[in-house]
Amino acid sequence: MQIQAAMENEPLIDKSIKRELSGIYRAEDRHYHNLSHIEAMLALAEDYRASLHDPEAVEAAIWFHDAIYDSKAKDNEAQSAALAEKSLAGRTDAGRLSRISAMILATATHQLPCFDDAAATRDAGLFLDMDLSILGAAPAAFDAYERAVRLEYAWVEEPMWRAGRGAVLKSFLARDHIFHTDEFRRRLEPQARQNIARSIQALAAGT
Repeated sequence: MQIQAAMENEPLIDKSIKRELSGIYRAEDRHYHNLSHIEAMLALAEDYRASLHDPEAVEAAIWFHDAIYDSKAKDNEAQSAALAEKSLAGRTDAGRLSRISAMILATATHQLPCFDDAAATRDAGLFLDMDLSILGAAPAAFDAYERAVRLEYAWVEEPMWRAGRGAVLKSFLARDHIFHTDEFRRRLEPQARQNIARSIQALAAGT
């Protein structure tokens, strides 16, 4: 009972974890997947806090989801989830930790994780929509995002970049909905589709 009480009283993400992760996100090679991205998601989480079933779990997923980021690697999400599980072990129950990990892993494809709990599924949908909210930003902010991501992949030659980035963007445009939740569809979907179509056109033109 004492251990359970301690877990309930201790914040899931304390100042020490925030300080450690903030240092990671401030690395010079992070042009988009940096602390500003995390702060923007945290601000959205606060905006939608009343809609979240477990806002602390979503906050934890936000803090950890890009903790490991190497543009040459293909297992960033898995490594970030593993870091979250290691760092948060003993701070919450196994089921909740598993949901946090699943949300982080879902950022690899931005498909909803398979939860039996409708509330957990909704939290995951909001979390994933927050992560992709930049797609529906004003054109200037979206263009800055595209340039920042290109810098993170500076090692990729231009023809390969145009083909690869174009394929990623086309995959989003081909979905029935880019965003999982009604809130984000109403707020950002039309602008996101315009931004993505414009970027695909620019990539095809080599500009």
